[in-house]
Amino acid sequence: MGILCPCGVSVNACSKNNNVEFISKCKMRRGNITYLANVCVTTLNKSTLSLEFVDTKRPCSNNFLFTANAITSIVCKKDGQNCVVTVEGTGLVNGRQYSFKAVFRDQVAPAANDIVQSFVIKGFFDQNGAVCVPQGSIVALGCQELSWH
Repeated sequence: MGILCPCGVSVNACSKNNNVEFISKCKMRRGNITYLANVCVTTLNKSTLSLEFVDTKRPCSNNFLFTANAITSIVCKKDGQNCVVTVEGTGLVNGRQYSFKAVFRDQVAPAANDIVQSFVIKGFFDQNGAVCVPQGSIVALGCQELSWH
């Protein structure tokens, strides 16, 4: 029998041709984003989360990989039949540590899409609004009104 996850999210999603903001450079860029996450409150030390950005207008100039190194807060909130999971913590881009906040929305089928409502790497990157991803690429786990810190 597997371990029950009272609050978490599994994400394997890609979104193409997004307008994003590099806060540290005060510049808008367009590119593809890949989101990966396997986060559960009962296994925070084993939880993983990453975001990869590939600049499609200026290849290689703004590409980066963000990898969480500490997840410090997970909030699961039911919104109608859907579930919103907020994950916060710290992570690395090119060896430099940043705080992050990611908000994932698991939409119940037959909704056309799931949604990455926001993904902000404080002082570095903002995905600049909600991003639709394919239905089923965000799976909320144990969505009750729970907050874990």
